[in-house]
Amino acid sequence: AKTGGLIVIGDTEKVLSVVEGGFKVDCYLTPAALAELAKMDGAIILSRDAKIILYANTQLVPDYLISTSERGTRHRAAERMAKQIDCPVIAVSQSRHVITLYQGETKYVLGSVPELINKANQALQTLERYRAAFNEVLTELDLLEFQDEMRLIDAIRAIQRGEMIRRIKEEIERYIIELGGEGRLTEMQLKEIVGNTLSETRQILQDYVKEDYEKVCLELEVISTEKLLEAEGIVRILGYGTKPENLDLSVLPKGYRILSKVPHLPVSVVENVVAALGDLPNIMNSTVLELTEINEVGERRAGSVKRELERLKNRALLGKRF
Repeated sequence: AKTGGLIVIGDTEKVLSVVEGGFKVDCYLTPAALAELAKMDGAIILSRDAKIILYANTQLVPDYLISTSERGTRHRAAERMAKQIDCPVIAVSQSRHVITLYQGETKYVLGSVPELINKANQALQTLERYRAAFNEVLTELDLLEFQDEMRLIDAIRAIQRGEMIRRIKEEIERYIIELGGEGRLTEMQLKEIVGNTLSETRQILQDYVKEDYEKVCLELEVISTEKLLEAEGIVRILGYGTKPENLDLSVLPKGYRILSKVPHLPVSVVENVVAALGDLPNIMNSTVLELTEINEVGERRAGSVKRELERLKNRALLGKRF
């Protein structure tokens, strides 16, 4: 509608106590209704779930002693209102066509659609490169694990790329939220590129972590990107100490990732097999009879697991020849 606007999301007593005038609307929120009501000078009050337009053309009267960094009347009222009632307040600038969201002490300026699409496309291109690199690392990982030649640095390379993919994915998801309906295509591309990357990364962590798995996941999520790209720091997080030479340690995978490639094998069975046999070499060397002794693994399932593991190993070795 190319108009400005001021929207408060919340209908608590605290909100209504600083709202004057206007008139009651009490209808479902639709783009058309919002656009028409925004043509009036006053603020629009929505229900706390943002589904109902409660009041329109109201006057906001927050405490004028509350500090604000804004200059325009609409944005000053929005920032003060958000700080006083701690509910989301949206200010739309008519002259600059900029949407600003306030809540408490937080201020967030939404980008324009062309700007957001451009940023999302750039991030998707970066994500595609990381996904291609991750696939190459996984192919190498398959071979090294089946040949019992894994070093800690090999696992760390895969973890670093997988975690970078997760971070880029989260950045693109923020763009999708801001784009709304315009972000559907971007969302489809994101899902296609990411695929099962995140689950594979978690399985690699399960295979090589020495400390508490959940704790390690949380620590990886909060470290900076710069720290993530330092292999020595990942060694410490995984529980292998702080010595740089530990990067060349020979390590054995527990088998979570490889077993997850076996079709129709429940997660509970994967966990039972790993708990019983300890690592991938023991799993590969086990007999069908030994597998049947594990909880939830019958003779038929044990035979299927053995056949599939041999097929995966042969495929990895075959890939080495080419």
